Amino acid sequence: MKTIRLTMAQALVRYLVKQRIMNNGHEEALFPGVFAIFGHGNVTCLGEALETVKDLMPTWRGQNEQSMALAGVAYAKTKHRRQIMIATSSIGPGCTNLLT
Repeated sequence: MKTIRLTMAQALVRYLVKQRIMNNGHEEALFPGVFAIFGHGNVTCLGEALETVKDLMPTWRGQNEQSMALAGVAYAKTKHRRQIMIATSSIGPGCTNLLT
């Protein structure tokens, strides 16, 4: 077995891309995309890792953290909670809006 050197963000993104579900007999991605606001806390790690898989897991820039959370909830509801979107933000006051 060969060792692969990855950053934590690269390993996380690879893991998320590999998560699949069966939906009506078809295999689909569990996480079909990402809503993101990149800042000092996540642009050099997670942003770079997401860039390498943009064809498998597209990333859309959010206007604010609250709208990303609401869009993620709406997406999950339209997909009957079988698929979910990822939302990420850099640390700051908006990050707490994303979580609450």
